[in-house]
Amino acid sequence: MGDILSQSEIDELLRSLTTGELSLEEIQKPKQERNIRVYDFKRPSKFAKDHLRTLQIIFENYSRIVTTFLSGYLRTVVQMDVISVEQLTYYEFSNSLSNPVVMGIVNFAPLKGSIVFEMSPEIAFAMIDRVLGGFGKGIDKIRTFTEIELALIERLLQQLINYFQEAWENIVDLHPRLEKIETNPQFTQIVSPNETVALVTIDMKVGEVEGMVNICLPHMVIEPIMPRLSTKYWFSTSAKETSEETKEYLQRKIEKTKVTIRAILGRTKITVREFLELQVGDVIRLDRRKNQEIEVLVGDKLKFYGVPGRKEGRFAIKVTRVEKEDESR
Repeated sequence: MGDILSQSEIDELLRSLTTGELSLEEIQKPKQERNIRVYDFKRPSKFAKDHLRTLQIIFENYSRIVTTFLSGYLRTVVQMDVISVEQLTYYEFSNSLSNPVVMGIVNFAPLKGSIVFEMSPEIAFAMIDRVLGGFGKGIDKIRTFTEIELALIERLLQQLINYFQEAWENIVDLHPRLEKIETNPQFTQIVSPNETVALVTIDMKVGEVEGMVNICLPHMVIEPIMPRLSTKYWFSTSAKETSEETKEYLQRKIEKTKVTIRAILGRTKITVREFLELQVGDVIRLDRRKNQEIEVLVGDKLKFYGVPGRKEGRFAIKVTRVEKEDESR
């Protein structure tokens, strides 16, 4: 009841407002509260929000690359979406895993240390089924993996891990290598339980089967490149590479592209009746003379003119001139 004013206090307040001693803004102005932020000394925050945002961008890029590869490799529809990027301890991560599970221990060279690439067994069994020619259906009951299944998963994981290099190229020149595969999370201890890690969670669909992929990045492993884990650095590097490396990449691709070249000996028009009455031995007169240039098309576009002849026992065309863009046909 301490917030209720007495009649004398109300009268004094009205008098102050009337005489101008007190303004309405001063009454309505809230009390300034100190900005207090909770800090847990047992779980120090080592990843800033910008670090986590940059990691999300990196693994969204990685998901797009791997989706394209797996869709062709497994010959089925594959979808990958980054669900979250969060900070927690390694104990919390390992304690949340089921048994059995597919855990790839990845050497993150040239950075010192290893990361964990974890895949739910549902996804692993679906991919194994597709590799062996099946429909990619999930299994009814989770079981341990056979030696043959682990060998297939190891080969597939190594290919997925190789794409880390492309996804991280704006930050660091990685040379990742799969060291081993574990199926029991209790046997995998790459860092101390209290070590802070960044956990990237990806929702993955292989055909009709859905599961999760978790990528655990210990802070001590990526600490040397933390200054580069900023959105500003990422986009500035991406823009530079687009103007230089992408241009060279596209040029190499274009130079290797195969195109169809056709030489048109000539054209003419006939009636449908004449077409239906054509027989072996009939002669069709074209609109080109014997020594006149013929058209050479690249794809469906006129690019050159030439004269027909023979070379090494085959028909050939000798290019005489190049078609100009503004030249009328």
